[in-house]
Amino acid sequence: MAPTEPASESDLPNLPATSWAVLGMLAFDEELSGYELKKWADWSIKFFYWSPSFSQVYTELKKLEKHGFVTSRVQHDNGVRGRRLYKITEAGTAAVGRWSNEAPIDPPILKHGVMLRIWLGHLNKPERLKEILREHIEYVSKMERRAAADASGADKEPAWAYSQIVLRWAERYYAAERDLAEQLIADIDKADAVIAQVKDGDDAGFPKPTPGAWRQVEVETESENPDLE
Repeated sequence: MAPTEPASESDLPNLPATSWAVLGMLAFDEELSGYELKKWADWSIKFFYWSPSFSQVYTELKKLEKHGFVTSRVQHDNGVRGRRLYKITEAGTAAVGRWSNEAPIDPPILKHGVMLRIWLGHLNKPERLKEILREHIEYVSKMERRAAADASGADKEPAWAYSQIVLRWAERYYAAERDLAEQLIADIDKADAVIAQVKDGDDAGFPKPTPGAWRQVEVETESENPDLE
């Protein structure tokens, strides 16, 4: 039987992208528990989008079941407390396929806590900033290795071909992030040398721009780059 398709993308419920991510994992047509979905997200989606808590997974599943996109049942094994298993419906398969194809493309949102710390570098010491970046490098290097390992695992299952290429993308992404952080460590000394030229005599201990300077810079930048939005 062919899946029942909504008439248009606008017919889809206004669910967050996390709901569609959970539904997408179920779209491989395997009956899974919330725990298994959480583990699967940790093996794949966390590298490029979202690492959910168990409570988030179950919250999204409740929404999806309410909309008829998944069904659930409690499985009992040998008298042990049952576990609830979730399975995608035909309507759910049609909906997540349509969302994937027709939903507006959202620009990626970068919230880089480490870069925020470096941006405030004039309030810190160069060596401490380098320590922060080295901690960051350690983390992204671990993520690069983990993504590579999970990509190799995904390569063993032909049905995961698209998952595998995204994990390879994640591997390259974290490698690039590591290289950028290493370059930034070298750039810190250059920035500190510039700061040192204007630091002497400032009661605050760090230089302050001329009041209103940002407005002049904004005008000049827009004038020199009229095609920027």
